[in-house]
Amino acid sequence: MRTLSISLLLLLPLACTGGDPGDTDASSTTTTTATSTAATETSDPTSTTSTTGTSAEVTDTDAPTTAELTTSTSTTGPVEPTGTTGTSDDNTTGEPVEPPAIHYVGRHDASDPAAIRMGWSGAGAVVRFEGTDLHVNLDDNGRWFTVVVDGEVQPPLATQPGANTYPLVTGLTPGEHTVELYRRTEGSFGVTKLLGFDITGELLAPPPVTRRIQVIGDSISCGYGNEGVSPCNFSAETENHYLTYGAIAARAVGAELHTIAWSGKGMVNNYGDDVFEPMPQIYDRTVAGDKDTLWDHAQWQPDVVVINLGTNDFSTDKDPAENVFVPAYVAFLTHLREVYPDAFILPVAPLLWGNEATMVAGYLQSVVDQRHQAGDLDVAFVDINAMAIGIGCDGHPSVATHAAMGQKLADALGEQLGW
Repeated sequence: MRTLSISLLLLLPLACTGGDPGDTDASSTTTTTATSTAATETSDPTSTTSTTGTSAEVTDTDAPTTAELTTSTSTTGPVEPTGTTGTSDDNTTGEPVEPPAIHYVGRHDASDPAAIRMGWSGAGAVVRFEGTDLHVNLDDNGRWFTVVVDGEVQPPLATQPGANTYPLVTGLTPGEHTVELYRRTEGSFGVTKLLGFDITGELLAPPPVTRRIQVIGDSISCGYGNEGVSPCNFSAETENHYLTYGAIAARAVGAELHTIAWSGKGMVNNYGDDVFEPMPQIYDRTVAGDKDTLWDHAQWQPDVVVINLGTNDFSTDKDPAENVFVPAYVAFLTHLREVYPDAFILPVAPLLWGNEATMVAGYLQSVVDQRHQAGDLDVAFVDINAMAIGIGCDGHPSVATHAAMGQKLADALGEQLGW
């Protein structure tokens, strides 16, 4: 049996490896920083690929790195890291060829490449491989994950404290498969450390990403209580980001989604008149609960940014005045334009009722008008709220309501971007 061991350390850009992988031959061991890999041939055609094991030392660091986490594999020699572009030219056809890679979705801190840290809703990884089994090594505690195998949603994964190995899928028919793993639970519940994957088979190039959506929001965008049935109190197992309006819309238009959302956050005021760290103050973080990790926006440029904030700002009697809320919103859009010069920016109506909903819609139209006057025409306001179809925990939208909102968002993206 051929055994190929791949360390996450090899998934860093070539410039970070400290050596030239071309200096080794087919019988040698390739070393990248402190971790080595080896490829050994036997007569058994099956193989097991391991991207680090549970014995990997886990160390937190604060400084994020820009990494296109890719590897290329060989049946006769050591695994070789590739550069940050993730492509090479096919010598026969001239077409770009993607090397084997784990594709990480959502903001992630790769400063310790043996323990990829992530915390925002929907963050995770996509693994495409040829084989039969896939396990994931996570250092996590009490969070929930959506697992999708070849497009089919599986029972959710609930993690236990500490570093553990979890089977994502076993006993597949030999052949090509794609497995997706996404956090259902929001960032306020803490950090997930992804230590690696164990693959019975061969790692392949990841599926292509052609469209990118970012959603910025609060508990509604997280999926707070969407799988609960009112009356119910919120708990982690009732929150399912995969069934939020943003995730539903992204799948409908074939886009990858990054969600930057935290329950209770607002543009100016958080829920209950709290003003500590509203969303604009935590938006640039790589990991939701870690103020020392700042995201490099150049790593991932969205085609469209959807902002769903304001519900918490106007949740009590101490609502922000127009001359406070509107300038804060305009300043945030100005920052978004600075970091995403080519994105379409789409503020959406927050979930409010009656005269207050009408008033805040007017505020948001004023925000858009001011951006247009500043010469930024790739901004529009739309209302994607839908009539409630059942109620989730603590008055939040149900899964069915999220589905209706997701369809309205997908329709809006079709109108604005031709999707």
